[in-house]
Amino acid sequence: MGQAGTAEAAVRYLRSTGTRPVEALPRPELRCVREDERAPLDPAEFRRVLGSFATGVTVITAPGTPPAGFACQSFSSLSLDPPLVAFMVGRTSGTWPRIAQAGVFCVNVLSAEQGELCRAFAVSGADKFAGVSHDPAPVSGSPRLAGTLAWIDCTIHAVHTGGDHLIVVGRVDALGTGEGERPLLFHRGRFV
Repeated sequence: MGQAGTAEAAVRYLRSTGTRPVEALPRPELRCVREDERAPLDPAEFRRVLGSFATGVTVITAPGTPPAGFACQSFSSLSLDPPLVAFMVGRTSGTWPRIAQAGVFCVNVLSAEQGELCRAFAVSGADKFAGVSHDPAPVSGSPRLAGTLAWIDCTIHAVHTGGDHLIVVGRVDALGTGEGERPLLFHRGRFV
């Protein structure tokens, strides 16, 4: 039974017992947070504490001349039906506008041996693809990097704001595993 069927069954049960179903609360009014409402957090402490959460590392790529790409540790699966993934990118990123213009991207999940590749894609202004072996992803044509654990070929589905970052949602068009065996992990400011 799906979620809708489960919800309908719960409502039928509550009505049969004479219990009124709980009404949903009205949606809160959305507004910007004022300066005087911001939590007094030290950005360095925020980064230090959240750095305790180990993450995998990816390189997000898009087709173009030259192709676009950047190192990204803020990537996640989002939905199975429809198949969606998400990554976060800083609003000041120089690479993001090129990916947005392409309308497609490929997530390359890096293997433990690809720390130097990650560093190369973490810098601004350099030719990030110099000497990097890749082929086109099957649907988008985005660079699919050699030696990765996995690749996910996507079309941009939605973009949401999230403070000083954008939350990019991609619909998965194709995916597969690569040659790598262990993931590259980032923890407390370094690869582990």
